[in-house]
Amino acid sequence: MTGQPDRNKEPGIRESGTVKVSAEEAREIARKFYRYDQVAAERIPRTGDFREEHSRRYKDQGYLIIDQLLAREEIDAALQEVSDIIHQKLKGPRVQLSRPESELKTPEERERAVRKIYQYVDYAPALRSIAFHPELIRIVERLLGDKARLVGEQGLLKPPFGGAEKPWHQDMAYGGLFFKKQIVTVWIALDEAGLDNGCMHIIPRSHLGGGVPHYMIRDWQMCDAHVDVERDVAVPLAPGGALFFSGLLHHGTPANFSAKKRRALQFRYAPASSELMSKEAFRLMFTNEFTDAEC
Repeated sequence: MTGQPDRNKEPGIRESGTVKVSAEEAREIARKFYRYDQVAAERIPRTGDFREEHSRRYKDQGYLIIDQLLAREEIDAALQEVSDIIHQKLKGPRVQLSRPESELKTPEERERAVRKIYQYVDYAPALRSIAFHPELIRIVERLLGDKARLVGEQGLLKPPFGGAEKPWHQDMAYGGLFFKKQIVTVWIALDEAGLDNGCMHIIPRSHLGGGVPHYMIRDWQMCDAHVDVERDVAVPLAPGGALFFSGLLHHGTPANFSAKKRRALQFRYAPASSELMSKEAFRLMFTNEFTDAEC
């Protein structure tokens, strides 16, 4: 692992809050754009079971699953720091709210309003230790074929009964992540991530098609009509399980309709030798600016 977390501030599309939709609309979106009858079956039980054959499969499929990356004590320590960040007991990390701060009168209201935490590894020791977890980095560097550089960290939160969808997208379509070589994202469940509370959904092998235009609809996302829903595969994970995937893989998470929390960590790693593509190349690949194509 090389260097400290990258704080690249190159201009580009930045992540923003989702457009609010009603519960009825959220259920219709989940019905139309996600499948729940195809579940990823090929999994690696533990990090020690990772083999070179898994690297080859990753290159072909664009993802791999580790059923147990974190131990229970690591999960508990991470959850405590996530809570401390949400409730401002741990200063420094950034927090994205779905409601104005002035409207949040109780700890419960605040917890339900936090959609994302980010830029926390310099302030949260338990989360930092996961970002630089030796076994995680070992696998990432095998997948990258290069030394890894951490270029982004997030905590992605879906509270019960309404945690919002993250529409289908590619990670490299976001600002600061449009590297010339593909990045690897590691998505780690801290709670059980199931079919009912917003687990990850992916389109296997979609990374092989390169970058696709994104549009500001419910979020910065792929056009709904361009999502190959028939090939959607859900990836339920137990706490401590992880999904490793290409920065060009099509993926999304539907809303949380359950009574359960769904908290996850996400880390993005770029090859140490890779540079960012030009702004013009980014716009050509990930926007419709040069084609005027409409969603």
